[in-house]
Amino acid sequence: MEAEKCLEMYEFGPCEDSYQMGFSIGNHFSNLIRSRLSTDSIFSHQLLPFSQTPQAQSLLHSLSHNNSTKFPNYWNEMRGIANGSGVPFLHIMILNFRKEILPFITESEKSKDEDTIDDCSDILVVSDTIAVAAHNEDANVALVGHAYLIKATLSNGLSYTAYTYAGELPSCAFGFNNHGLAFTLNSVPPAKSEIVAGGIGRNFISRDLLEATSLNDAVNRIRSSEVSIGHSYNLLDVNSRKMLNVETASCQRISVHKIGSTPFFHANMYLHLQVDQVHDQNSISRQNRAALLPKKSKVDLISLLGDTVDQEYPIYMQGPNLYTLCTAVIDLDEKTMTIIESNPRKGAVSYVFKIHNSLSI
Repeated sequence: MEAEKCLEMYEFGPCEDSYQMGFSIGNHFSNLIRSRLSTDSIFSHQLLPFSQTPQAQSLLHSLSHNNSTKFPNYWNEMRGIANGSGVPFLHIMILNFRKEILPFITESEKSKDEDTIDDCSDILVVSDTIAVAAHNEDANVALVGHAYLIKATLSNGLSYTAYTYAGELPSCAFGFNNHGLAFTLNSVPPAKSEIVAGGIGRNFISRDLLEATSLNDAVNRIRSSEVSIGHSYNLLDVNSRKMLNVETASCQRISVHKIGSTPFFHANMYLHLQVDQVHDQNSISRQNRAALLPKKSKVDLISLLGDTVDQEYPIYMQGPNLYTLCTAVIDLDEKTMTIIESNPRKGAVSYVFKIHNSLSI
């Protein structure tokens, strides 16, 4: 069943350079970017006030220097987003570094209902009969109606499709490219002692993944970045019919888990990298609930992500602070990515994309 599309897709390119790519996105989605900034309480009550304090300047300088040095093209792309949308560059920058900045804002400056930015749930399995990854994109209420799809072609012929939060680099959520590589992401909560100030931002690493040519190349791109805060990456390859879950932490710590016939559910806590982490009852509850549900078929996996039995911490979130924005289902045998914008149990599909390798590696 096809649903009415609320999620806009912007297709463009090839662009002559990274700045022009960012400018095109910023200009096209200027109203949506401005709307997000005007309604995002985490931005207005935490990120922006903190960015104007003396104690923030060293952190912002380190983030700027390290990320612009390692990823100058993506830095210029971010500049383009700011100029194209008519939004001050500082605002776009701190939005993209929200995960790297928030741990350094004192608890007294945070509101309890603003404390959680995003949570996501993934279920993955690769067996003789099924090779599917299903992902719930969960986010703070401020992101409801403030996301879009980017389908971009680069000057070198590479193209990617990415679910993108307004004002941010593609993509802190999920995407795929025409090398046949796809990914979904899960935030994880390392303890503050595990976080390194001024490291490489997760948005820059995931933007870089959109240009990966193989699973090994994707892992190397993740491994080579000295991250500030940890992350969980689900890497999928239609060419080799393989999936990996990669957990990272600061000081270039990394753990790679190959997905097999045993269904692998990942919420928002580390599962195989040994890291001191914050206790997240929401994540633990989803993990426990998922363990009880059937996972034998693609229908089972999709149904699991629509589960709402636990009213306090449901897998499919409906507010008041966290919402499931959409569900993405990636089938390596069908070579498709399907996006569903309502509870996936209803089967109302918004988009179906073919994932294939149209470039020689």
